[in-house]
Amino acid sequence: MIPTANTQSLDTPYGVALLNDPVLNKGTAFTPDERKRFGLEGLLPTSTDTLDRQVERVLGHLDGKPNDLEQYIYLVGLSDRNETLFYRTVMSDPARFIPILYDPTVADACLAFGHIYRRARGMYITRQMKGRIAEVLRNWPQRDIRFICVSTGGRILGLGDIGANGMGVPIGKLQLYTACAAVPPECLLPVLFDIGTTNEALRADPLYLGSREKPPSDEELDELVEEFVQAVQQVFPDCCIHFEDWKGTDAIRLLNRYADKILCYNDDIQGTASVALAGLTTALQIINAPLTDQRILFLGAGSAGIGIAKLIAAALQDEGLSQDEARSRISMFDVDGLLEPSRASLSEAQKVYAHKAAPSKDLVKTIETLKPTILIGVSTKGGAFNQRVVEAMSKLNERPIIFALSNPTDKAECTAEQAYTWSKGKALFAAGVQFPDVTLNGRTYHPGQANNFYIFPAVGLATYVTRPQRITDECFIVAAQASADQIGPDLRAKGMLFPGQDNILETEITTATRVAEFMFDEGLAQVKRPRDIRAWIEGQLYKPQY
Repeated sequence: MIPTANTQSLDTPYGVALLNDPVLNKGTAFTPDERKRFGLEGLLPTSTDTLDRQVERVLGHLDGKPNDLEQYIYLVGLSDRNETLFYRTVMSDPARFIPILYDPTVADACLAFGHIYRRARGMYITRQMKGRIAEVLRNWPQRDIRFICVSTGGRILGLGDIGANGMGVPIGKLQLYTACAAVPPECLLPVLFDIGTTNEALRADPLYLGSREKPPSDEELDELVEEFVQAVQQVFPDCCIHFEDWKGTDAIRLLNRYADKILCYNDDIQGTASVALAGLTTALQIINAPLTDQRILFLGAGSAGIGIAKLIAAALQDEGLSQDEARSRISMFDVDGLLEPSRASLSEAQKVYAHKAAPSKDLVKTIETLKPTILIGVSTKGGAFNQRVVEAMSKLNERPIIFALSNPTDKAECTAEQAYTWSKGKALFAAGVQFPDVTLNGRTYHPGQANNFYIFPAVGLATYVTRPQRITDECFIVAAQASADQIGPDLRAKGMLFPGQDNILETEITTATRVAEFMFDEGLAQVKRPRDIRAWIEGQLYKPQY
């Protein structure tokens, strides 16, 4: 907010400097009086716009862009010029803008990151900064940083290792904290942990902006991460570290190391698991079947699959099963076939799902043998759920639950149209990207989008207000249940597994309220419990207004 004449301080930007400050800039909305006081006369057109009029102009610009990537580039530029107008625009129509700011358009933006780069929008930590990472973090102008989203770019979406080009994901994730859950943007910091890349094409690209080294050993990486983590505790002591899109083995190892020591979480593991559990909960409500009766088969056994499996197992234990019984309901199949005890080189996290079975590299035969009721794809192998796979699931189940969660779109294991067509409309389907509605034999089906934006902004909002000591797996189970509970009978009758995106803020506040209540109940919160948690949260929301 622009200071008044009585509150203007000596360090308030003046003239062109004010117009170049994205947080304070109001552009054509500066009033005549403000233009006099802040040295803006003659620097702006004569007319004074309202914020809504400015949004109208922005929407006109966006309508003239030829594709979603160009709209993304325009919106990023807008956020660099006028943060308030950017968020007012995005929050005015989240269903339209979430797919542009994040998945699937962010995949194209990351691939082209070095070519469309305009301005640094976060911090880059390199191996050469070892020993002085805390000093580097102090270069960031804000001190009350409450969330750092940090990635190595080692496993971005389904794109693999794209190094520093992965910075688009921390930027986009944190924008969704605000756009979806109204977490104040000034407390958010995107960080790219630039440790090098194995991507030879990027290393040969003269416009690539990252380190051209090969990534370090696990031991060296762990030393760097430890220094970074401790530096964050020192420089930003109230900060939650959101690990995002690290190589799978790194992601699991680091989450196991820090989850019980600092305020942190990994969205690829815990957020993905939570949104998948939310969709499964709704699907099982539709068919009136308990989770304890399900048999789940994963295609893909990386960090996302392991994370989903772990949370489902925890939910099964909450329903009364033992740990061994819960794990026995879950099987995994990856590029080398079914996970079973004869497989060499399985990680410790994978071994608990390697049940006694004959080796198999045929997914359809594995389905026929194991008879899963739920099939979850986290393989990044586009088209892996072919007609034979879907038909096999449909033959075994009256309402097969099929989740094709890999993204971007070309990595999805199957499309919504394929799932509904091949199952003859029987499938309960969700994907990691939003597919359009499908009409089959006169009936319209509404595919769900099992995207983490239903979960992590809400968990972030709950964390922002309660300042918990830790974020536990149980917080994500509560978030999953809260999301599922917002799908009423009318929506379930349409086959919808997730809330609509048109009123995403209301959805996130409801979920955040449930998570915050849990944090208070479990003694995780470090602030005094208010009488009305929802009203208390609503009083702390960011509002994009001048």
